[in-house]
Amino acid sequence: MMYFNQWYSPEFNPTFMLGAMQWFLPLILLDLILRGVALWRAAKAGQQWWFIALLVVNSAGILPLIYLLLYREKTVSSARKKR
Repeated sequence: MMYFNQWYSPEFNPTFMLGAMQWFLPLILLDLILRGVALWRAAKAGQQWWFIALLVVNSAGILPLIYLLLYREKTVSSARKKR
């Protein structure tokens, strides 16, 4: 009698997992960096609802990117132009 494992098939290619990790690892790192910066800025600005949304919602970096683009810090050059 042959042992049947539902997770193994003869067509399974372990190199596929290595190839997938080449994509997932940078995306995970990018998400962590964006989320960290967005959470830091939301906390500094006292934006409680944004902080909670960024902390709870897992959007693969989309929500932190939207927050960072909407609430950009004013650069020194743009602040000088307004004077």
